[in-house]
Amino acid sequence: MWRWKSNTCTSFRSALSNGSILMSIEARLAKSYRFIKNNSRKVFISLGVLAMFSMGTALWNYFGFGGLSSFAEQAIVFDDSGLRLPDNLAGPTGRIRIVHFWDPACKVCNRETGAHLSYLISMYRRANIDFYSVRKPGTTGELPSFLQGKLTPLDGIEGMDKIPASPSVAIWGADGRLAYAGPYSLGMVCTSANSFVEPIIDKLVAGQAVEPFGMLAVGCYCRWNE
Repeated sequence: MWRWKSNTCTSFRSALSNGSILMSIEARLAKSYRFIKNNSRKVFISLGVLAMFSMGTALWNYFGFGGLSSFAEQAIVFDDSGLRLPDNLAGPTGRIRIVHFWDPACKVCNRETGAHLSYLISMYRRANIDFYSVRKPGTTGELPSFLQGKLTPLDGIEGMDKIPASPSVAIWGADGRLAYAGPYSLGMVCTSANSFVEPIIDKLVAGQAVEPFGMLAVGCYCRWNE
């Protein structure tokens, strides 16, 4: 009898406790419902903003811009690196020579620079300019389809081991002198608006002398010797 009475009391207390919990949950749900009802406009706007943000992020990544976050801007010191063209290309040939240095693994930066390089080739197609490419030693890969056949590949050139980063470019004037060695532009996105290259090419095409110079550049680059 005593055990039965004890169990009964315990069960009764448990029922009361569970009832209190249910009442507490119901009260919270009712409070939440009243809040949503009274602030339905704000809640709707917040959900709309969240949906738009999610859609914008998805589109950003879909069109390829999200990958830029993987390549943080780097400050790189560029100089002429003692670059020398092969004997069969060196000297006063009467033609401007442009060498494009690239690393297949540097995909995001290559995409931006590749589009810029394609534009340069098209823009100066009537000038006396020869375009060459040097792939990072020890790597495999091909230039994008829109650049294939537009640049003559070279196995390498003297002094390229001192290149700090890629994508980068070296430009020799018609007289055979190195006029520039460094990045195409500043910033994460490579365009004509922030380019170093076009002004130098324009001067060389016009027959003006250009002295090479070093610089500290910040942009989308990948280390050449890593």
